[in-house]
Amino acid sequence: MKGRDWLLTGDGQYQACKAVRAWDLLRENYRLYRFLTEVEDVLNNADDETSRLPEIRMLVRRLIVNSYWVRSQRLEPSPKTGTSVLLLYDELGFPLTVQTVTFAPGTRSNIHNHGTWGIVAVLQGQEKNSFWRRTPSPEFQDKIEQTGEISLFPGDIISFTPDAIHCVEAVGDEPTVTFNIYGETDPNERFEFDPVKCSAKSF
Repeated sequence: MKGRDWLLTGDGQYQACKAVRAWDLLRENYRLYRFLTEVEDVLNNADDETSRLPEIRMLVRRLIVNSYWVRSQRLEPSPKTGTSVLLLYDELGFPLTVQTVTFAPGTRSNIHNHGTWGIVAVLQGQEKNSFWRRTPSPEFQDKIEQTGEISLFPGDIISFTPDAIHCVEAVGDEPTVTFNIYGETDPNERFEFDPVKCSAKSF
């Protein structure tokens, strides 16, 4: 599974990052528990969690390369919403969200940030990411404008800073399945944006 690594920041700019070659990441018996422990170790040694995104992207790619179990964990999208979320690990006090998300073809998310860092790896299908940035004015403090978009394919990984704003759409003929990991969300910093009304509300 080839792939590219991307980083999106709060100013709406995205950049390609150096990706580790898959064959350099091959391990025997590399399972979810080991991945979670290694991510936790990286974060425990970080003054600024966002600065450790390159290391965490590498760990995500290592997990995807080695764990068929993770690649196979998915739910069918809901007929009502077009999406489904499967939580892969849930422990009281554990600060990370680890899940797979399925989008039916044509399903589009709202425009949002995450209020924490995040990394998303595409496992199946094709996903269009549209990027935005805040452009406040005296009249509209929550005004945003679109800055670009990219299409992601299986093997691609995109990472986000806490203030990065985006929306995603599943394109193509098959559902899009992603592996997602997020840090601890600050609920006061997570928003859903409306570019027409120039408004933002807690998400």
